[in-house]
Amino acid sequence: MVSRFIATAALAAGVASAGIGLTMPASAEDLTITSWGGTYQDAQRAIYFEPFTKEHGVNIVEDEYNGGVGVLRAQVMGGAPTWNIIQVEAEDLVLGCEEGLYVPIKYDLLDYAQDDFIKGAATECGVGTIVWSTQIGYDAGRVDVAPQSWADFWDTEKWPGTRALRRGPKYNLEFALMADGVAAAEVYGMLRTEEGVERAFKKLDELRDNLIWWEAGAQPLQMLAAGEVVMTSIYNGRMTGSNRAEGTNFAGVWPGSIYAIDSWVILEGTPSVETAHAFINFASDPKRQALMPEHVAYGTTIKAATEFVPEEYVADLPTTPTNLEGAIELDTEFWVENSERLTEQFDRWSAR
Repeated sequence: MVSRFIATAALAAGVASAGIGLTMPASAEDLTITSWGGTYQDAQRAIYFEPFTKEHGVNIVEDEYNGGVGVLRAQVMGGAPTWNIIQVEAEDLVLGCEEGLYVPIKYDLLDYAQDDFIKGAATECGVGTIVWSTQIGYDAGRVDVAPQSWADFWDTEKWPGTRALRRGPKYNLEFALMADGVAAAEVYGMLRTEEGVERAFKKLDELRDNLIWWEAGAQPLQMLAAGEVVMTSIYNGRMTGSNRAEGTNFAGVWPGSIYAIDSWVILEGTPSVETAHAFINFASDPKRQALMPEHVAYGTTIKAATEFVPEEYVADLPTTPTNLEGAIELDTEFWVENSERLTEQFDRWSAR
């Protein structure tokens, strides 16, 4: 993993947190914040990390990872975690909370009550920071006809070439069922049956000879830019971020996309819990959250932020009503209950 040391100002003793409901500890620890890298973490640095250091005198160390509760479990079990605040996906939030890997959020240390956040964004162990979507991405300059659905993603005659998907069963089983004609609203009901699971894997079989895998969020962008794939699953914010920063011509398909909430968690064993809460409070400010869509097209999690998002960026957000048509919310409960067995089944399938 790549670590970056930023904002190397010395820690300020007894610095008062301007505009938030707590005072920083007299000897605040450095904070190591771990996120997803790429253009998204570049945006976090500009919006959250560097301004927090400037205002509160806390040195932030950055790291990045590809998700999964296992690496977080190892950090805690080691007895002296080197990470403090982590951005986690929805199922890792639930699993880690059940295992006691996270410090319970003390909402009395925040300026925002749980009701100030959208549904599902303020939980026992985490505070939501973005709403993001996984969808079909393609290079609009390399296709004659734009794909419109997961059925098109599977159509290798009309759109010949290699496809890419994120390695693992999550999302891919849902996409496979939609490609096989299952309505978006019925996907998780189908996946809760053995027939549905087998149907999804059978559909994935059809792509086996035209499929490669990605693991880090930057890889689909690189694959599209190089012409390595004709289509790929992709994070919506990464795609629009690339278009804005790099001048690429990538396009996405909203129907059939799956959206979810990512949350900040505080890893158990973090030495300065109040400092960690101060950062989460800072990152939950509505006007500050509303800066993210200008950099990366992810939706905000605190309700008041929506009024501050510039109109020109609204159309690219997964939370925009027209983009939610035909999309589905990731069923966290399903994946918490079934992730282990379906991952084992996926690993056996992919090794064949």
